Amino acid sequence: MDTKWLLVDTPEKLLRTVDDFEQASVLSIDTEYDSFRYFKEKLCLIQIHANDTTYVFDPLNNLDLSFLGKYFDNRQIVKVIHAADNDIRLLKRDYKFYFKNIFDTHRAALLLGFKQLSLEKMITQFVGVELKKSKKMQRSRWDNRPLTEEQLEYAVQDVTYLLALYEKQAAELGIKGLKDVAGEAFAKIAAANWREKRVDRHGHTKIKGYYCLNQEQKELFKRLYFWRFQRAKEQNRAIFMFLPDKNLLELAQDHNNLQEYLSQEKIKLCGAEIEQIIKEHRKKSLPLQTHKSF
Repeated sequence: MDTKWLLVDTPEKLLRTVDDFEQASVLSIDTEYDSFRYFKEKLCLIQIHANDTTYVFDPLNNLDLSFLGKYFDNRQIVKVIHAADNDIRLLKRDYKFYFKNIFDTHRAALLLGFKQLSLEKMITQFVGVELKKSKKMQRSRWDNRPLTEEQLEYAVQDVTYLLALYEKQAAELGIKGLKDVAGEAFAKIAAANWREKRVDRHGHTKIKGYYCLNQEQKELFKRLYFWRFQRAKEQNRAIFMFLPDKNLLELAQDHNNLQEYLSQEKIKLCGAEIEQIIKEHRKKSLPLQTHKSF
């Protein structure tokens, strides 16, 4: 299936999309976001297929995309999304959108009893098209600009076939008497909201190597674990990228030699804070002195 697509990265291009959306009864939606490098997932692209064109919106270009809410909230327009939960959560978080009348192709496949639930497998099964998906592109830097032609071609692939997949699945749901069940499931998905990550209060005990520490080291490790979570959140960096578990364990075991385990960049960024945590830990760990009376 050949498709036309347009990267909407200027106000002028944005105006060109409205006519197509006004005439559409179905919109197919997908997003690209980075949940690997960031503490808080970063929405990088929004792809919407209407009629015979896929529009790729760039949320990082400071465009006003609030007009999309009009279509997402319209019951007369079906919004087709695969595994919609995360897409809906991020779009709600960043734009306060509401969603009505969605069709989740992943949930539909589950209801229809399919075991192969990847979008590639479903498009092959229902539509008869074999996509060539690159893992390299899937994990590429979607937050970098400019995007490459290869990235954009990758981004428009899935959303292009969602309409055909929806039509096949909707027909199957009707034949099997599952339309109402599916509608209830889709409504629950549409109501999903984004939630901020919360620290696992016992997460430090689940890290490999924790039980090799002595009691004093465990206490310091716990302090560093909770501090790291908060600082990664403030920096909006993935926790493992801000400070890996391995470094945390090394600091707990040998807290007198920060320079051995941290880069100069890390020492400059948070060395003083770590030293303060260690200093406070030492004070707390000092045994109580007993005084003799004469």
